[in-house]
Amino acid sequence: MEKKIIECVPNFSEGRDMGIIKQITDVIESVRGVKLLDVDPGKDTNRTVVTFVGNPEAVEEAAFQAVKKASEIIDMSKHHGAHPRMGATDVCPFVPVSGVTMEETVIYARKVAERIGKELEIPVYCYENAAFKEKRRDLANCRAGEYEGLKMKLADSEWKPDFGPDRVNIKAGATAVGARDFLVAYNVNLNTTSTRRANAIAFDVREKGRTVKGENGERTYVPGSLKCVKAIGWYIEEYGIAQISMNLTNISVTPVHIAFDEVCHKAEARGVRVTGSELIGLIPLKAILDAGRYFLEKQQRSTGVSDGELIKIAVKSMGLNDIHSFKPEEKIIEFVMEEQGRKKLTDMSLRAFLNETASESPAPGGGSISAYMGSLGAALGTMVANLSSHKRGWDERWKEFSDLAEKGKAIQNTLLGLVDEDTAAFNKILEAFRLPKKTEEEKIIRKKAVQDATKNAIMVPLNVMETAFSGFELIKEMVEKGNPNSVTDAGVGALALRSCIKGAFLNVKINASGLEDKSFVKEILMKGGAIENMAMIQEEMILRQVEIKMSKL
Repeated sequence: MEKKIIECVPNFSEGRDMGIIKQITDVIESVRGVKLLDVDPGKDTNRTVVTFVGNPEAVEEAAFQAVKKASEIIDMSKHHGAHPRMGATDVCPFVPVSGVTMEETVIYARKVAERIGKELEIPVYCYENAAFKEKRRDLANCRAGEYEGLKMKLADSEWKPDFGPDRVNIKAGATAVGARDFLVAYNVNLNTTSTRRANAIAFDVREKGRTVKGENGERTYVPGSLKCVKAIGWYIEEYGIAQISMNLTNISVTPVHIAFDEVCHKAEARGVRVTGSELIGLIPLKAILDAGRYFLEKQQRSTGVSDGELIKIAVKSMGLNDIHSFKPEEKIIEFVMEEQGRKKLTDMSLRAFLNETASESPAPGGGSISAYMGSLGAALGTMVANLSSHKRGWDERWKEFSDLAEKGKAIQNTLLGLVDEDTAAFNKILEAFRLPKKTEEEKIIRKKAVQDATKNAIMVPLNVMETAFSGFELIKEMVEKGNPNSVTDAGVGALALRSCIKGAFLNVKINASGLEDKSFVKEILMKGGAIENMAMIQEEMILRQVEIKMSKL
């Protein structure tokens, strides 16, 4: 399951007083579900860029609280710095990282903008994808005139703010809130020390391209080959090599792996070799996984392998270890966000998981074990697909089986995530029962918490059932079309999926017995029962086909 993650990169008009900056970052870190990634102050600009990530609701709250704190402790009437600015929080862009669309990100951005305007009485302009008007998409237009020109700007009906008052907030100024794509700073290493050659390659690939002089002396614009890419060439004395330094401003248009390959092609055409590359800052997991799939597809190999394998292929293919060691836990946003010290069942060894299950602790219990059985069932189907993709004599069918392996991997990963989610659901019930119940108000709050937690503990195993059932389609195809020597592996996969579904349904039923919403319970039990019956039918059909296949070997 892809986590919903949004990044926020607010710029505050203070880069010299670290005490002020820390007050702002402390507020951000106080919000649960948010991870502070970077704080970059600049003395000359008198500006600090802060980067944090988290689930959308948490980021939304942290952003508002940070803007509020900045408005309290930064006085724009006394601010001076080299960077253009118009407010204590000058800009506050929101960036979709994973599991969230740009359209959804725009909604979150505008909600924060509205709160800033209403609750803090700060004029707010929405820019880039969050803009209500086309001319406000460009941040430079929104910030034109800066803080000193706000009074005149706000008096112009054309520049009435999107939210907040149309009068100057003397202390806080104005703020621009936007939604933009994820920007990746990425450098490609060359086997040359020539800045001129590096620049020539940069001009070949960057969207802006270069200008050339025609026969009549007029200069014409020749665009580069990559959209949404800014690039220059430079020499890095520390490394003793030239690099192509790129900003990939929209990795959904030009991903990292495409930028790398294109630089390789353009460099080769100029007699230069690419030796590796480096990522500056962090990158979303999806971008690295997509790179791994891309390079495996070029080899005509199955892409339905583990995330760890995809990351390894991406790192090796793009030479991300060429200058510095690429550590996924430090460079991939989702890995950086993982809570330190939090024990996850799925991170345990087989033996540790077994021992934890057998211990006197009530979790993990049958729900988590059912989800894990289902993930193993889907994994067996994925294994058969991968084996079939690489089977000698079946070379022309590699893509067919690779696509099936991808489907299997998605199912097994979802079920694997539900292993921990089921235990978390059980723990939420325990937490609800521990709430105080001395007063009538406390009793009402506790009862609602117990019912809400119980409903969640029903929906998690139901999700397990639905996800596991989708795995039968893969297993069936593997029995019918896959490597015949692995047909029994697919058969065991069917057994595991059926056991997962029956076990998860037991959890649905036991948790449903404690829910007061009987109409909801009736609907869920009917749905679960139907899935269980269909699973039994699928298992029987698949095992019959396995026996037929075995008899022909």
